[in-house]
Amino acid sequence: MTLTPEIWHSLIGVAVLVAIAVTVLSVAGVGHQWSAAAAVCRGAVQLALISVVLTGVITDPRWVTLALLVMFTVAAVTSTHRTGWTLPRFLVVTGAMAAGVTTVLGVVFLTGAIEFSSRYALAIGGIIIGGAMSTATLAGRRLAQATEERWSEVEGWLALGATPRQATRKIARFSIREALIPSTDQTKTTGLVTLPGAFVGAIFGGVSPLDAGRFQIVVLAGIMAAGAVTAAVIAVSLAPTLHRAAG
Repeated sequence: MTLTPEIWHSLIGVAVLVAIAVTVLSVAGVGHQWSAAAAVCRGAVQLALISVVLTGVITDPRWVTLALLVMFTVAAVTSTHRTGWTLPRFLVVTGAMAAGVTTVLGVVFLTGAIEFSSRYALAIGGIIIGGAMSTATLAGRRLAQATEERWSEVEGWLALGATPRQATRKIARFSIREALIPSTDQTKTTGLVTLPGAFVGAIFGGVSPLDAGRFQIVVLAGIMAAGAVTAAVIAVSLAPTLHRAAG
């Protein structure tokens, strides 16, 4: 691959931005400050590889399906690691994300909201999987934190004869609401605070602003629906099984 002036300029810009992030985290005394740089480098390598791969597979349904399965698996593993790895938790996260993603893709393509084709399946599938991963991580982490903070409340309900599910019901509902805040805010402020990547990318690709907006609102609704299903399944499944951390 030839490194054009545009690529060099992009590399310089990225390097400066990464240096800013690392410097700020170092000055603030935040540990693992180099994780930001590592994340950007890893993302750059992965994007370069996927760009090459997609050039040859984006029109082949079999390869697109395989790509989506790989994306989903990596997302489920990543989210479970963020919430504390155990095999049962991995199965819960996987099931929750699968429920959210398949529900959304089924509705989107069966209703004709977006054309059912390999390229659109890959595009919206990747976005929805990424959104579900973020929501799963937030739901799992907030659930664990809230359970620790409100353990006396849980114990009180258990002492009164409540089942573990009944004792953690309010905490589960709280974690679901908290997990959906980023998606809700993103959706409410679209067009006012940010122009989403799918919208901008569609316009840059030659799609009319109207069609780009139609695609984006379907994506945003899909992210909200997948997030709601994912967070609800995780909270309802994990809340009764959590215990206060030792010490």
